[in-house]
Amino acid sequence: MAFDSSQLTDRFLDFSVEFMEYVDRLPSTLPGRHAGGQLFRSGTSCSANYEEACAAESLADFVHKLQVSLKEARESRFWLRLLHRARLRGIPECAGMLQEAGELCNILAKSVVTAKRRLKKQGNSSMVDGDSIR
Repeated sequence: MAFDSSQLTDRFLDFSVEFMEYVDRLPSTLPGRHAGGQLFRSGTSCSANYEEACAAESLADFVHKLQVSLKEARESRFWLRLLHRARLRGIPECAGMLQEAGELCNILAKSVVTAKRRLKKQGNSSMVDGDSIR
């Protein structure tokens, strides 16, 4: 299924809201607080960075911001996997969120590959407007 940027923005917003609600339900134990804080930051950061990518100033800037969003989405997926695997008492079920995190990672990864291909076709594989590509 193809998404336009506004549909994907809405999907990221919903993802962040779901993370906020999930973190709020985590127990106030040391593992719950630690994982919750990390999950809260990464789960909302991937959405904010996607939004920034949509307003990129150049294709290189777009690629960079998408890569940051992907890193944060992967981190979110890690924390969800950890909580899912740990099965600690009081940890809410997160299988649906884990699936959505995986799907968003796949979408972002494919977008990065496509954008890098476009950048290379422009003959700017290392620099565009002074921004480096990694």
